[in-house]
Amino acid sequence: MSAADAPPRVIARNVLIVLGVLLGAYAIYLARQPLSWIVLAVFLAVAMSGPVNVLSRRMRRGGAIALAYLGLFMIPILLALIVVPPIVSGANDLAAKAPEYAAQARDFVEKNPTLRKLEANYGVVSQLEAQAHRLPAKLGGAAGALRDLGLGLVNSIFASVTILILSVFLVKDGHRWVRRALALQPPDRAERLDRALDRIGTAVGAYVRGALAQATIAGVTAFIVLSILGVGFAAPLAVLVAFFDLIPLVGATIAAVVVAVVTLFTDFPADTIAWVIFAVIYQQVENTVIQPQIQRRAVDLHPFVVLASVLFGSALFGIGGALLAIPFAAAIQIVIAEWWEYRRDSRLLAPLDS
Repeated sequence: MSAADAPPRVIARNVLIVLGVLLGAYAIYLARQPLSWIVLAVFLAVAMSGPVNVLSRRMRRGGAIALAYLGLFMIPILLALIVVPPIVSGANDLAAKAPEYAAQARDFVEKNPTLRKLEANYGVVSQLEAQAHRLPAKLGGAAGALRDLGLGLVNSIFASVTILILSVFLVKDGHRWVRRALALQPPDRAERLDRALDRIGTAVGAYVRGALAQATIAGVTAFIVLSILGVGFAAPLAVLVAFFDLIPLVGATIAAVVVAVVTLFTDFPADTIAWVIFAVIYQQVENTVIQPQIQRRAVDLHPFVVLASVLFGSALFGIGGALLAIPFAAAIQIVIAEWWEYRRDSRLLAPLDS
């Protein structure tokens, strides 16, 4: 039957379906921010359910939830106490010593014929000296720029508080909501959905715990090495290494490059060479020993899927999306595996039913 011969009712139904799909997609686009908050809250709730379950064995569940989230709330405060004071003092020192550093750079350039020729052609050091003398004045006017960031900071705090509250509700009542929803399904389907949800929760929780342990190891070892080398800002740089180590595949490399740049201003080239050697060796150990153990126990994803999920997650939700990309991909893989097994069992049982 051609489109011209189709009954008006069929045409109207198809048009309404297309319009419904378009309106639904547009509604999802408009609600993309709260939907992203809900996704983050779900994964945070799954990650926090492990500590809550452990604490609930010794106290009431309400107290366990409060204590677990109090510990979570203290983490960024402690990190801020570690990172912010050295950065502020370091920025002031940099502003005061910037002209001296520029003069040292000019002396180094003047002693090297090749660099002296480049300086004569492009005047790079002259520009650095000019900017170094202007740096204290620029830092003095940084308060205005910080005021402009106030609205963004307020929005970020509001989003964080909202995600935390949503995750608390999910940790407290999410299991009961899931049980009620599964009770509405046929027994066979409810059993499969329950098994898939348990596998997803186990995989996500194991991955988050493993990733945090991996980041902690990276941060502690970086702090030890930087302290031995006498590099300034060892604690903030270690926090930076730990944070970027949470980003799969590329995070550790980015952090290593940033720290290597910092070592250029301490004891070049000894500190830089020592740090690069450590970073290369540690990343090999992490990629071949630590990370495989985490992914083997939590998720079983092909490296291509890992990289693709990280790229899409970062493009859609920024750093948070990159951090949650692998557990989200693992959840999708579990759902597809359960669905495939369900279809296979249905085909095997179809001849028996007939």
